[in-house]
Amino acid sequence: MADGFSEQVVLVTGGSRGIGRATAVLFGRAGAKVAITYKSRQAEADALVEELSHEGHQAMALQADFADSAAPGTAVEAVLKQWGRLDVLVNNAGLTRDTLVMRMSEADWDIVIQTNLKAAFLASKAALRPMLKQKYGRIVNVSSLAGVAGNAGQANYSASKAGLIGLTRSLAKEVGSRNITVNAVAPGFITTELTSSLPVELLERARQAAAIPRIGTPDDVAPAIVFLASRVAGYITGQVLGIDGGLPI
Repeated sequence: MADGFSEQVVLVTGGSRGIGRATAVLFGRAGAKVAITYKSRQAEADALVEELSHEGHQAMALQADFADSAAPGTAVEAVLKQWGRLDVLVNNAGLTRDTLVMRMSEADWDIVIQTNLKAAFLASKAALRPMLKQKYGRIVNVSSLAGVAGNAGQANYSASKAGLIGLTRSLAKEVGSRNITVNAVAPGFITTELTSSLPVELLERARQAAAIPRIGTPDDVAPAIVFLASRVAGYITGQVLGIDGGLPI
């Protein structure tokens, strides 16, 4: 898909590491101008921008804490100020605060819903303004297998990721007539910082249960996101693509 995104502008939230980083790299190498947001990992974000720039691609990093409701809109405005358009939004930023419901504080519930779900709503709303004017756009939401099947000890995270699926399907119906698609990916167990705290026994059970008996990597997820954001995927919308190695739900 080299140069398949030439002249397009892409914003990947939470793009300094993991799935977001792998996705940003693929977009850059496909010809897009790429902006990423990061919360606190400035060194990692700057390293990604430097890597893409060294390869001849335009990239920028934006500090944004999506626990702040103003941050998504501010990030979109910064991209528009830099490049004058926005073609693709990947809502990937997220966090976990895992514990059983009986031990979960209201603050732990709120920050996960705010960062994983509300921020995606706000970023999408801001991104739709230029997309509607262009009569073209792609939004890809990074949900999770936890949002499809649920996961003990992750009620807040599972609820936020299930909410992203509802947002995806509803928004797709609202904007499809304007040549804007909205889809989601639902990764299973992927080797990222978010899964590094999971029990080894749980990861091993997942590996054994999968049709492809291994834990996934960010590089397994990024190509699917890039495909859903491409022009050739223009008749695909409101869909949730599981990327879990064939785990039974």
